Amino acid sequence: MKVNALPNYDMSDNPTGCCPRFKPDGWDGQELHFKDKKFARATTRSLAHIPFNMGSIFARVLKKIDESKAMEPGQFVALSHDLSPFKAEHLFAVNKDLPDEEMKSVSGDFVTKVFEGPYRNAGQWHEEMKSLAHAQGADGKPVWFFYTTCPKCAKTYGKNYVVGFAEV
Repeated sequence: MKVNALPNYDMSDNPTGCCPRFKPDGWDGQELHFKDKKFARATTRSLAHIPFNMGSIFARVLKKIDESKAMEPGQFVALSHDLSPFKAEHLFAVNKDLPDEEMKSVSGDFVTKVFEGPYRNAGQWHEEMKSLAHAQGADGKPVWFFYTTCPKCAKTYGKNYVVGFAEV
């Protein structure tokens, strides 16, 4: 895959008007290479790893991405990981700076794995991603997740796909 490219994310199949229906083809087992890839950074509050304000934070950032036309077609991802049981960090792929948002550049090589199931399996998925990174000689780096749909849309679609990203 080319530097800074993501697998295609088809946003046109969106019967809920909220989250597009995720098509996992092309996301599992990918090797992604980022060099100064631009992201908008946001944080959310949590209690015991359960987010409180994720909906409002995502809505704010996604609105700015849309208004600023800061996303290449088919190149969306929002990477999330817990900083603590009380706070999570989220990185939204963009192609330019967003007004009044913290920006971050990411460089590194990542492998992906697609999971399907309830959010309560996130701890198990995290361990699988750490093992995947360890098998490739990379330990101690954060594991990120792309939660492809909100809980309401996952229920509507009957599938809850989550893509793990491990830096290797």
